[in-house]
Amino acid sequence: MRGATVQPCTARAREYRPAMRIALIHALAHSPPPIEAAFARLWPEVRRTNLLDDSLSADLARDGALTPAMTERFLTLARYAANTGADAILFTCSAFGPCIEACAEALAPMPVLKPNEAMIEEALALAGPTGRIGLMASFAPTLASMPPEFAAAAPGITLVPCLAEGSLAALDRGDGAEHDRLAALAAAALKDCDAIALSQFSLARAAEAVAQVTGKPVLTTPDSAVRKLKRLLGAA
Repeated sequence: MRGATVQPCTARAREYRPAMRIALIHALAHSPPPIEAAFARLWPEVRRTNLLDDSLSADLARDGALTPAMTERFLTLARYAANTGADAILFTCSAFGPCIEACAEALAPMPVLKPNEAMIEEALALAGPTGRIGLMASFAPTLASMPPEFAAAAPGITLVPCLAEGSLAALDRGDGAEHDRLAALAAAALKDCDAIALSQFSLARAAEAVAQVTGKPVLTTPDSAVRKLKRLLGAA
């Protein structure tokens, strides 16, 4: 009986590469669902770690201004996220720009994104450097912290701030439909804008309603942020 012929194995075993990990840091309990939904649509294979401290937004609303102590709290969260093995960090709290900038400086060269920076870039691409952008928020401090970010990127832009009064309170009560209705009602004032930027992750759920009322392109922070993270980490 002839011996069996052994065929040499020429196929290379695939090198195992664990999926990238993105740390998501939240200051509102409403922020995780919209960013998780955006990842599920746009980058489902990435691993996500969610860190929530909803006292951050409550303390900012109480104090009325960012403080060095608040920045230290952000640095603590960011360093913890980095120590979990995160490849990048995305903050989802739009009213804390200077605190997040401090984290980005401390953890460089790791990508550390403010929640709005990717959306700002896309909004400017739509409206142009001297266009009109409607800036909608449901958390009033956001309308104080975000305009400087737009101005730094495009000094000639015209921002039209818009507070969706009562919409966040409706979401806090669990009334999503009322949240969206109030956002759409407020958006009627933005019909003459070239594009509309929904400044908070929690507002993303109202994007379709706002677009229907205004007939304008509506950008959301979650989708814009996921697209930018994919580009930065070479996954796009």
